[in-house]
Amino acid sequence: MKFRENIIKVAELKPDYMGFIFYAPSKRYAEPLDELFMQQLALQIKTTAVFVNESISTIREVCKRYGFKAVQLHGNESPEMAQALREDGLEVFKVFLLEKNYDFAVMMPYLNVCDYFLFDTKSEGHGGSGVAFDWSVLHQYPYDKPFFLSGGLSLQNVEGLTALQSLPLAGIDVNSKFELEPGRKDVSMLRDLRWRLS
Repeated sequence: MKFRENIIKVAELKPDYMGFIFYAPSKRYAEPLDELFMQQLALQIKTTAVFVNESISTIREVCKRYGFKAVQLHGNESPEMAQALREDGLEVFKVFLLEKNYDFAVMMPYLNVCDYFLFDTKSEGHGGSGVAFDWSVLHQYPYDKPFFLSGGLSLQNVEGLTALQSLPLAGIDVNSKFELEPGRKDVSMLRDLRWRLS
């Protein structure tokens, strides 16, 4: 999210979380944002700041400035950083980019320092590829830690989530397939998604 009028319209749908990207190379880079508007938004929705290999001091400064409630860590952030941010009172999502024959053991150090994992498609960038990975790899997931699913979710494939009902799937993170342009969501498509998942 990055456009105020679009943020307001999406907020009317009452999503649990709303993400804002603080990774300068991204075409969805969120800044500049209105600080007071963002702090008010955070009173009704868990606003979430998305970072890639950012310093903990910058993460803390951004979260304080805008009142973020949660962070997504999309880079090589350490378990120690995740734990420190969680101790700050932030909800922490650690992102892992999945592919066939993925070694889930790499997640072990993060099990007790994150609130959720988020699984995205392995790509050249840090997410936002619009491509879904083969969800069948998730049936090898060995942990109870709840996770969110991201990567190429669309109105065309979201019904396939029923095959994951036996897993600790806590939610989905939708992005490029529900956009009119980078950072601007198609509200009608989001309404349709909510209806399909209800």
